[in-house]
Formats: sequence, structure tokens, C-alpha cells
Amino acid sequence: MVLCSLVQDNQGPFVSLMVAYIFNAMTHLAVDVRLMAFKFFDLVVQYYPPSFSLYADKVLQNYEDILRKNQFYLEDKAKLRSALAGLVRCLSLLPCNKRKVDSSEENMAGQKILHAFELDMPAESSGFSSITKKLKDLVPVLVNCFQDFFPSVHHMPLLDAQSFDCMHSILQSIDLVVGFFGYGIHQGKPASQLSYEGPDEAIWDHTISSLLLKKLFGVFPLNPTNHLSEKVDDRFFILNIVITEIFLRCSEWICPPGFLLEKFLQYIENALLGSTCSDSRSGKAVWEKHILLLLPFIPKLVLQVASDWKSCLLQAFTKIFEGCNPQSSLKLACLSAIEEMLIPGDDMVYPDASDPLFEYQITWIRALPQLLILLGDKHPSSSQVVLHLLLRLGQCANSSSPFSREYENMQYSLDKFYSSCVDRGDVYYGPFIRLSWDSQELAICGLYYFSNLGPFLLKSIAFCCLCSELEHLVLFRIIEVLHSAFSAGHIQIADYISFFMTLLSRFKVLPENIYPDVESDAKISNRGTFKLLTNTVCSCLSRIGDDSLVFQILEQVIFDQLLLKPPLDNACALLRVLVVLDCKPTRLSEQGIITLSKYLSGYLFEVVHCIPEDDEENSLPTHQQTCCYYMLPCFFLFDRSPKLLKLVLNLMGSLITESSSSPSSHSYTQYGNDNSNQINAVVSALLLMHKDTKVRKIISSFKEEVVHILQIIHSLQSSDSENMNFEERHKIQCAYSRLKLVTCMLPNEVPAS
Repeated sequence: MVLCSLVQDNQGPFVSLMVAYIFNAMTHLAVDVRLMAFKFFDLVVQYYPPSFSLYADKVLQNYEDILRKNQFYLEDKAKLRSALAGLVRCLSLLPCNKRKVDSSEENMAGQKILHAFELDMPAESSGFSSITKKLKDLVPVLVNCFQDFFPSVHHMPLLDAQSFDCMHSILQSIDLVVGFFGYGIHQGKPASQLSYEGPDEAIWDHTISSLLLKKLFGVFPLNPTNHLSEKVDDRFFILNIVITEIFLRCSEWICPPGFLLEKFLQYIENALLGSTCSDSRSGKAVWEKHILLLLPFIPKLVLQVASDWKSCLLQAFTKIFEGCNPQSSLKLACLSAIEEMLIPGDDMVYPDASDPLFEYQITWIRALPQLLILLGDKHPSSSQVVLHLLLRLGQCANSSSPFSREYENMQYSLDKFYSSCVDRGDVYYGPFIRLSWDSQELAICGLYYFSNLGPFLLKSIAFCCLCSELEHLVLFRIIEVLHSAFSAGHIQIADYISFFMTLLSRFKVLPENIYPDVESDAKISNRGTFKLLTNTVCSCLSRIGDDSLVFQILEQVIFDQLLLKPPLDNACALLRVLVVLDCKPTRLSEQGIITLSKYLSGYLFEVVHCIPEDDEENSLPTHQQTCCYYMLPCFFLFDRSPKLLKLVLNLMGSLITESSSSPSSHSYTQYGNDNSNQINAVVSALLLMHKDTKVRKIISSFKEEVVHILQIIHSLQSSDSENMNFEERHKIQCAYSRLKLVTCMLPNEVPAS
């Protein structure tokens, strides 16, 4: 409690004072006092880990002294168990090559190895300058201590819990020491140099090698027949696993004889297959927890053993990978090992088809998409590991890689990860939508490495992009990566254009009303996102290359979408794409001008119905900007093709005539079929066009068409039709007056009212 309550800045001085008393007690004549001192030091290390690196030399010396006095611990194993637990805690702070694969906070299956002493060591630490020699002296003491338990264990019908705990802690301590030396070797320098001070000492001592071969590996495996109780068998399994880990960690230095290697390989195979522990429920839990220790050694092991053993080990390993739960720590450990065996490192080359490894590599690759889908969004850390592996695989799966075809085929299995369509046309969104940004980024980056990203997966991604739950930043990141993939030649131009047309034509803008009546509707608006999406798509399409060629491809595609009468926002986006790729004079074909004129006459009607007309005295700038946004594509098109404007004006006049002769003959707009509404729509559209300087100049050239519209309105207003009530006549009269005022600004005469 005292250590817990201390402020971190004040821990150092207090610990220094306390450790002085602890070290004094460690040399006391009474064994119980010495053991109590080790308990106290264990507590200090728990709450202040740098204390071990500060006093490592003294601590290890005292542990060595207490372990040499074996006259007491065989009688009172509980006391030794407590001391050994503290030793394991201290040695676990040493740097080593061991990976953590069972942590929920794992970062990419152990890609980053964190060492406690590196994080917590203070500047005033004496470091590990003399620790190498102390550790070498400690190993024989630990081995002898382990061997001292053999007679008592063999004479007892059961391996009691206290003996097991002691033996397990001893083996763990040896493993941590061996790991420390292995860390020094793999860093390319003696372990003694890790402190950047002290003499150059040999990395490994042959005396220790002989000791391990004779007294530890020579008695392996413990309890080889598994004829005791399930609990005892499981305990021996745990001990054998740690001994195997020690053997694998130092086998490259000790050069074991062939028969010993065969014995360990046989045990490893049996352990992977689960035949070395009990079949009980608790036995399976023990197996799953401790088999994790062996999996990190599999990649290096299969590269070193003969072909027969390679096949056996790979088969057993693959059985674990396919049989364990998708979200388990065991699956994460398998994925970490698979990454090492799939991604070539400095000491690895791609195997050929005759190598047993190649067949299993293909099996693992084909299992990854399904695993990703099974994990869903309920196990994000596991999904992130799989996505990281897929990205690494894509980065290595170039044309010279034997995995390139498998990686390409993977896209046909990934559609459900993004989205999929069911029989009725409904869209089912996959786990991608709900994963974290980091996982989504991994998945998106992986798309770039498909050398031929086909329409099947692009369609799935497109529908995923249309989901309202998807963050807009993710949407634009997808577009960015796909544009890079297209630029690199990984996407066909037709598929690329189709992807963008799907986004613009099917994006659901909310709320549907441009000016919502309900305030809550305005808060959920994604109209700004869609406008940004439109600009992004236009930018991407304009950077494809030959605008004329792209325009020819897109012209009919856009017309087909427009004729389906999409919502106003989607139609405006499609028209903007057409404008960006067009030029002056227009690139529109003759048939295209005719088709577009029929559509634009209705489109202008819809714009004026959706956007309230401004009061001249109280003009609202936001309304003007909104109106300009939706009308601007039309203005550009009219400027580039006067013929298009003429056809639109003629169609407007025809719409009024058709409406007056047969009110139900024109059904484009949903805003009413009475004459007054049609006439008001035409006049409002003409007034909006007249407000634009460029269009006003162009429309002056078509005064005859405008006058013709004015004449039609005048004739309708002057008629004695019984179908027109007083209110409608008044509306028509007002519309006529408004249009007449504008027409008077044009040259030539206009008909009198």
C-alpha cells in the first residue's frame, strides 16, 4: 500500500532507502528472514520495475546464494516457490527475443517488442554492466536445483502442486536467461555490451551447453508415458513445453546430437497435435495456453529440418490454425508465424512448388479472407492482425511472386467484407463499415496491390461507400487509393468510370428537401459531403488523360442515368461531371444535344420547385447560392451550345401548350399539372437564367423563342376556358407580367396585354 500511494517522482529515493534494508535482510543467518526479504523485493519490483536494473548484480548474487542451500527447500517448498516467483519477475525484465502473442493489447502480432527495462530505466541506472557473468553463474545453480527435485518427484505417486510450481519457475528462469543471451546474439553483439559498458565477454559458455545437454535435455521428456492422473499429466506437459522452448532457443549454439534433435522434433509434433496432455476440458485449456510458447519457433524450424519433418510439422501446425477459434490467442499466434513463413526476409526465399511449404502457404492464403469475415467487427484486434497480414502479402505479391495469382483471386472472396447484394436487391454491409480507422486504412491500402482490381470487388466497395454509417474521411481515402491504383494500371477505365457513376447516381442525400422544414433534418444533412464527393470525382475523371475520349465514354452513360430521373442532387452531380469534361464549343453529339434538351427542360422545372424564389426586397444570399449551384451546370452547357438552349426554350413553350390542351399529358414533374403551376415554373426558370450575365447575353439571341413563350402565356390567360378558375388566372397574369418585364429588356417589341 505504501508503494502504491507514492507519487512516481518520489519513488526513487524511497526505494533506495528500502532496498538497503532488504539487502541487509537477504544476508541474515535465518533462512526465513532471507526469504521474507526476497518477498519484499518482489513487491518493490512490481511497483517500481527499474529497481531490478539498478541492483541487478546484488539481487542475482543473493538469489544464487539462497538457491545453493538446498537443505531447506526440499522440506519447505512453499518458501522456495515464493522466492522463485520473485526471480522470474526480475528476469522477465531482461530483454529477450520472446514474442507476446496472448495479450489483448498486442500490436500487429508482436511486431513491436517492448522491454520493460528499456522503458523504465532511469538515467542514473548502473545498467547491466556485470549481469552477463552473474547470469552465467546462475544457470548451473538453477539446473542443479531443478535436478534436486527429481528423486522426490520419482518417489511420489503424484507431482504435487508445490513441487510443480518450483520446477516451473526454475525452468522459466532458465528460459529467460537463455533468451537474454539470444537477444545479444541476434543484436550482433555480446550480451555484456547491451549496457554499452563493461568488458567484452563470450556470448555463450560451452560449460553451460554441456550442463543443459546432460542434466536438462538428457532427461527429456519428463513422464514420457502419460500414465498418471490428468492433472499430473498436464503439469508434466507444461514442464516439457518449457524445456522444449529452452532447447529451441539455444539449439543453434549447442549443436545437439542427431538423436536428441529427433526426440525433440517428435515431441513438438505430438504437442502440436495435442497428444501429450490429457483429453479433459481442463487439459485442452492447458494445451491451448502453453502450446503458444512453441508456435513462434515454427517458421525457423521448418527452414532447418529435413523435408519429412517439415511436412509433419507443417501439417500439425496447419491443423491448429484451422481448428482453433478465430478470435483466440492461438489464432493470433498462428497468424504471426504464418506471416514469417509467407513474407520473405533476409534469410528466406520463396519456395518452389516441390517444397512442402509451398502447398501449405497456399492453404493459409486461401483461408485469410474467410477468417476476416468470420471475425467480423466483434474482434477488432484480431481483424487488424489479418488485415495487416493481407497488406504485407499484397506488397510482396508482385509478378515474380508465386503468390501473385492467389492474391488476385482473393478479391472474389472479399466482397462480403465490404458489402454484398442479396436476391431482392437489398445491400448487406460487411464488417468493414464498423471497424476502427486503423483497420479500415489497412484494408483500403491493400486494394492498391491487386494488379487487376475487377468490377466484382469494385461494386462491393462502391455500395460500401454509399452506406450512411461510413465516415466521410474513409470514403475519400478509398477514392484516393483507387485513383492511385487506376493510375498504376490496376483498374480498367470502364470499371473506374462505372465506380464513380455508381457513387454519384446512388448516393442518398439527406434530407431530401433542400430546405428542410424540421430543424432536426437539417442537422443530419450530408449534402455538404456529397458536394465534396462530386468535386472529388470530377477532379479524378479530369485527370484520367484525354478528356475528349473520356467524354465520349461518359456521355451516353450519364444520359442513361439522367433518363432514370434521379433526385435533384444526383442529377446535378452528373451534369457537373459532363460540364467538367466538356469544352467550348461543346463536345456533345447531335443526338446528345437533343436528348439533353428534353431532360434539362424538366430539370429546370424541378430546380425552381425545390428552391423558393427570392423576394427582391429581402433577398437571401443562401438561396441565391443554392440556386446558382443547381443551375450553373445548365448555364455552362447553354454557353457552350446555343442550340441546346434554343431546344430547351422551345420545349418549355411546348410544355405549356401540352399542359393547357391536356393537363395529364405531361407527367415529368410531381408538383402539379395545372396550367398555373406549369407557367410559373417556366417563367421562374427563365428569370433565373436572365439573372446570369453570360446566359442573359445568349438568351438575347433567342428572343423569338422567349417571345413565343410569352405569347402562349398571353393566349392562355386571355382564353375563355371553363377549366380555369379565378385564382389560376391571377397566377398566370402575374407570371405573364414578370416575364414581360424581362422581355422588355430585350430588343424588339413584345405583344401587348
